[in-house]
Formats: sequence, C-alpha cells, structure tokens
Amino acid sequence: MTTRTDVIVIGGGYAGVLAANRLTERDDIRITLVNPRPTFVDRIRLHQLVGGSDDAVVDYGEVLADRVRLVVDTATRIDGPRRTVELASGGTLGYDHLVYAVGSHATEPTMPGAAFAYPIATLEAARRLRQVLDDTPSGAPVTVVGGGPTGIETAAELAELGRRVTLVCGRTLGPYLHPRGRRSVARRLARLGVRVLDGPGARVTAVARDAVQLEDGRGLASAVTIWAAGFGVPDLATRSGLATDAEGRLVTDETLTSVDDERIVAAGDSASPSGLPYRMSCQAAVQLGPSAAGTVLSRIAGEQPRQVALAMVSQCISMGRHDGIYQLARPDDTAVGFHVAGRPGAAIKEFICSGIIWALGHEARRPGSVDYPGWTKDRRRARLLADVDATAFATSGARDG
Repeated sequence: MTTRTDVIVIGGGYAGVLAANRLTERDDIRITLVNPRPTFVDRIRLHQLVGGSDDAVVDYGEVLADRVRLVVDTATRIDGPRRTVELASGGTLGYDHLVYAVGSHATEPTMPGAAFAYPIATLEAARRLRQVLDDTPSGAPVTVVGGGPTGIETAAELAELGRRVTLVCGRTLGPYLHPRGRRSVARRLARLGVRVLDGPGARVTAVARDAVQLEDGRGLASAVTIWAAGFGVPDLATRSGLATDAEGRLVTDETLTSVDDERIVAAGDSASPSGLPYRMSCQAAVQLGPSAAGTVLSRIAGEQPRQVALAMVSQCISMGRHDGIYQLARPDDTAVGFHVAGRPGAAIKEFICSGIIWALGHEARRPGSVDYPGWTKDRRRARLLADVDATAFATSGARDG
C-alpha cells in the first residue's frame, strides 16, 4: 500500500507556485496551496495596473499544476508540534511537510498623516490607487515616495501618461544600480518630466491630504501621494513561535529548512537562510521556490537536501512602456558597470516578465524543468557564512522578529 504524503504550501506567489508545481514530481504527494486570493497576482506588473496597461492577474489554471489543490483562505497560525495550519475561515489543515512562502508587502508608513499615502505593493492597494488616480484631474501633482524599482517604475508609468510626478527617493535614486545605470535612469526620468528629489533632506516626514513635508523643511503640493518605500513580511512565522530575523523572515539553514522544525521549509521573500536573506525580488523567488520543494522531496526520499545556490545576476526596471534598464550584476549580487538601457532595456524587461509566467506554466506541465544554469550561481556564499554562526543567531533573540 502506497503511503501518501501531505504537503501544504502557504502563499501562491512566484515562489509558492513554483514550489507546488515542483512537488508534483512525485505521484504519492498530495499538495495543497493556501492563498488568500483565487487568482495569481503578477506583482512585477502592479505599476502597470496603476497606469492602466495591465491588470496584473493570471488565472491559476494557467500557472498551477492540475494536481495542486487551491484553498482560498488565509493561514493565521502554524502549529508545528501538531503539524497543522489554522485558517482565517476557522478550518484546519494537516501536513507532513510545509513550504512557507508568504511573500512580502509594503512597509507601513509611520509618519504623521500616513493615512494619506497610498501603498502599491498588493493587488488591492494597486486597484484602489488606480481608482483614486482615475478620479484625480490629470494635471494635479502626484508624489511617489521611494527611489527603488517600484518607485521608479510607478513614477515613469504615470509620467508617460502625462501626469505631473515628483519622485522622492530619500538618500539615493536606484540604490542597487551602478552609478552609470543610475545616471541613465535619471536621464530617462528627466525626459519624462519626472522631478527627482534625492540626497540629504529628501526624506518624507509628514503627509497631508494635499501636500508632502520633507526632512529639510521643503513642502510639496501633492494631490495623490504614493508609498513605494520598502518591503516587510507577514508576521505568520512570529505568531507561530518560529525563529525569525529582525525583519520577520523565517530563519532557516542553507537547505531552507527552519532552524526549529525540519518539516518546515521557506521560500521567497519570507526566507532568511542562516540569517543572510537574499534580495527581496521575483528573481530570488523563482529560484527559492524550486529549491524549497527540492528540500522537501529529498526528505521524503530519505536523502540529504542540497544547500541553496542562487544566481542573482541583474536588476531590470521599466520606465514607461518604451524604455527601461537591464543592470548586470556579479554572482554576489552587486551591480557592475555594464547595463542595457532604452528600448532594448524595455524589451529585455518585458521578455523577462512574460517569461516568468511562461516558466510557471511550463513547470506545472513538466515539473523539474525550470532552473537557472549552474554556472551562473553564486558559489561564494560560504565566505559570508564563515562570519555567521547560524545556530547562535537563531538562539540569541531571533524569535523576537
């Protein structure tokens, strides 16, 4: 008689979907994906939803294997000793192994008037913002707060539509980018008419219904203020009594296994291997998802899981529908001087965005087929780990989140 193994994947984003699909390699696994929405959110297109050029959703039938059962609900607590997941609906699911892939969300602004700032990092927030902009005169000033990819993409998307946009970056525009890439982005934003504020004093300290206050005392008129500064993670792991890092990510070893429970593995933005998490990105998620599934498959087979190895090779940013930048990086995820800009940069970004959805569906049909070439992966992580005692990290306050 064949023994069936139950695996729950919490989170239906890039990492969770790829993990669930990879698990279908074995016929004796029953896979349940728990996600609060009935459709897949293509988060890297949320700025396009705000601008009206994409709806940023995909039917799960296109990206999820038929064998994966989708439960539309929210996980509220993981009970490791009992191997159960409690749901917001009041139900409970049991598991033999669990993949923790809850993703990330925008950090909440805490300055005075924060309620007047519109976030963009979730489907619901982006839809709300789209409606607000539709109801706002096209000539009214718009302020985007955050100089990272989300802020740059949102500012460019709206400016291309004729909006009067100011991008408040804090210290640096595009902090990941090489200085050459940063100058290229600044030139494109200037051509679009985006006013970029960065450097000392360019940090938002207060928001009002029709204005933004900066650290250096400047005030900006702002009919709509968009919050695109920083990411955090859901607190499910912390609420479940699992060890987390300072940002609330689940602390794991280098096989993505929780330091508390070998039946729980993490993937995507919510994973913190050895307390040294990878950059929060779709690029990391699409690699961590299959890696987490590989760890589960190895444990079921009674084999030693492999340590994680990622290829963080670039950062790509669109700047409207006709321009973009593809910033190349070293294997250790630091930017190099070379980048591709302009229409070629936009074409590469669109190819990658479309290719990710294709890859999810391909993995659903042919589990085990999606992987980065081995030669691109960073083999130097051991140098970082040499300076970190993961066990000491996990037992010296990591639970505080």
